[in-house]
Amino acid sequence: MRQKLLLITPPFTQLNTPYPATAYLKGFLNTKGVPSYQADLGIEVILEIFSSRGLKGVFAEIEARNLTLSENARRILALKRDYLKTIDQVMVYLQDGNPTLGHVICEGTYLPEASRFAQLDDLEWAFGSMGTRDKARHLATLYLEDLSDLIVEALDPHFGFSRYAERLGRSANSFDELQGELQKPDSYIDGITLRLLQQRVEREKPTLVALSIPFPGNLYSGLKCGQWLRLNHPHIKIVMGGGFANTELRSLSDARVFDYLDFICLDDGEAPIYHLIEHLEGQRPLSQLKRTFALTVGKVVYHNGSPERDYPQREVGTPDYSDFPLHRYLSVIEIANPMHRLWSDGRWNKLTLAHGCYWGKCTFCDISLDYIKRYEPMTAALLCDRMEEIIAQTGQNGFHFVDEAAPPALLRELALEILRRELTVVWWTNIRFEKSFTADLCRLLKESGCIAISGGLEVASDRLLALIKKGVTIAQVAKVCENLTGAGIMVHAYLMYGFPTQTAQETIDSLEVVRQLFEQGIVQSGFWHQFAMTAHSPIGLNPALFGAIKVTEAVGTFANNDIYHLDPSGADHELFSEGLKKALFNYMHGLCFDFPLQKWFSFKVPRSTVAPALIQQLLALEEATPLKPTSKIIWLGNQPQVRYSSKKKKGKEVAVAELRFANKKHELQLTLRQDWGDWLLALLPQLTPDAPTVWTYQQLQESFSEHQLGPWEHFWHSQQAQDLRESGLLVL
Repeated sequence: MRQKLLLITPPFTQLNTPYPATAYLKGFLNTKGVPSYQADLGIEVILEIFSSRGLKGVFAEIEARNLTLSENARRILALKRDYLKTIDQVMVYLQDGNPTLGHVICEGTYLPEASRFAQLDDLEWAFGSMGTRDKARHLATLYLEDLSDLIVEALDPHFGFSRYAERLGRSANSFDELQGELQKPDSYIDGITLRLLQQRVEREKPTLVALSIPFPGNLYSGLKCGQWLRLNHPHIKIVMGGGFANTELRSLSDARVFDYLDFICLDDGEAPIYHLIEHLEGQRPLSQLKRTFALTVGKVVYHNGSPERDYPQREVGTPDYSDFPLHRYLSVIEIANPMHRLWSDGRWNKLTLAHGCYWGKCTFCDISLDYIKRYEPMTAALLCDRMEEIIAQTGQNGFHFVDEAAPPALLRELALEILRRELTVVWWTNIRFEKSFTADLCRLLKESGCIAISGGLEVASDRLLALIKKGVTIAQVAKVCENLTGAGIMVHAYLMYGFPTQTAQETIDSLEVVRQLFEQGIVQSGFWHQFAMTAHSPIGLNPALFGAIKVTEAVGTFANNDIYHLDPSGADHELFSEGLKKALFNYMHGLCFDFPLQKWFSFKVPRSTVAPALIQQLLALEEATPLKPTSKIIWLGNQPQVRYSSKKKKGKEVAVAELRFANKKHELQLTLRQDWGDWLLALLPQLTPDAPTVWTYQQLQESFSEHQLGPWEHFWHSQQAQDLRESGLLVL
């Protein structure tokens, strides 16, 4: 029998954009002619609850339970008439409809307010002079969070806008607690989720349901979906995959998990799910599945006997975002962190530039796993083809490239291809702060639509960066951040504390480096993460090499990824958590750079040994990097107007050319030797991104010599050439 798939993302992942896993799979299944339908139950549940009809049900259920509630919950119930009157309009506003509502939201008399609005005294300090749209979006977000607090207190303690019962799935070595929760009666949120699932199943009539579980925060609801399917549609097969399974369930042995599922697939889903379809259609034995767990005679068995390789990226098809209610996702503004805002505000088409990580050496990263280990880049032309397809399909031109670390060479080619095709796109991604990100490359990326870059500074200590094998230094990070910021690209730094052997001194010195990066204005956003040891990273596989000790060697029967460890030679890292985050929050708002670092901590910390002007001094160092003969030469500006004249030089009349370049913001006027000017006039049209061939630096020199224009260095190091470079002549 031909299989029909229902691809489901259970609650909850994101409010503003679909999580892309099912879109990737649907795009692949299209290439194989396999019919499929996808649903984001997370956004559907949110839209069901946060509506006038849904809130009536919420209020009625709470009142029927006759609970003893907090003062805040009682206030929300007392204001239920105001919530019911406003909720539909607020949701439309957050869906980018009815923009004029923002004016009355900002006036402060439209929305009912509960405890979340207590932070409004800090609104202007945290967000600055934000416009009406942003301020209203933030106020509307607080309004929803008040209602969320009520639901958590009175109906379902597991509820959250971007996660559900996350604690149950995090570091769950044993399945016992999850099993216990799954055996309880359905919660109020469960009831809504399962009702929507029932509607999808009755309409689509699938034979196979695939549950995408990227995070611990949608594991419980995914298993709830499996439980309901088993009970009500036992003929439907159920498979689970996604980031949670890929990292947590590689040593799964608890058979109880298969009370809710039939199969669990690991890593890239295309080959495993297609092999599974072939198996269910009687074309492939169970033993020849790919990276798939199944229950056999009461035992969990891992099947990986497939002789076929994974599908290369060029063959997996274009992600297909059809079926999603794209116009109904919510753009919310939760916190003032600029990069985190990109996660929650606006709708982003997710796309991957390359499979795996081109660096693949960081010792804290799961580099032993296929999704990072196997590096396979796409071509810029194919990426742009897929971007154009997705834009046509979704009507949205924002892209989040979700790579572990976007390869700089591929970003260069992609940017040039975007410019050749004259696409209007907006994009952001994650990088390593490596020296390839020159000022010219950053300007090219900006011109192609890049608005933000995130990257791992991790521990701002050269000793620890070497131990991590990040392949960068503080000096390198500072220069790249300056290049990105100078091009107008926002920089977000992922920061880490608590790496094994990290001392209190190194933690404070790291904070001082971060302070200086923000003070110099070359980093605009950041976030501190406490180091977590994972089972599939080099440090997790050999903790003793890094000065750490595993607390236990025991392997659980369910999730096995996070490893509890001791750091006998390092600091008490937990102590620093609050102070580091408080300092960073202020630095992000341009405040408190003159505070002594001791101010952020309630205990004695060592004085920083970092030079007070270290970053400033590093930025002042001149880079003496010779240009490669093979470097590409690109002209991003317009063609100039020319006027010929002459001027006296040492008593002689010298013919000159005045080139006037009109650019988007200003004009550039160059006065130079007429023969230089004529050469440039003829050359510049051949250097644009859409020119049929790409010139190299060596070819540029050779052309200059062929035209007998004098020593190359006289031109290249002239003020006119420097002005030209600042106005769009790039060496890449």
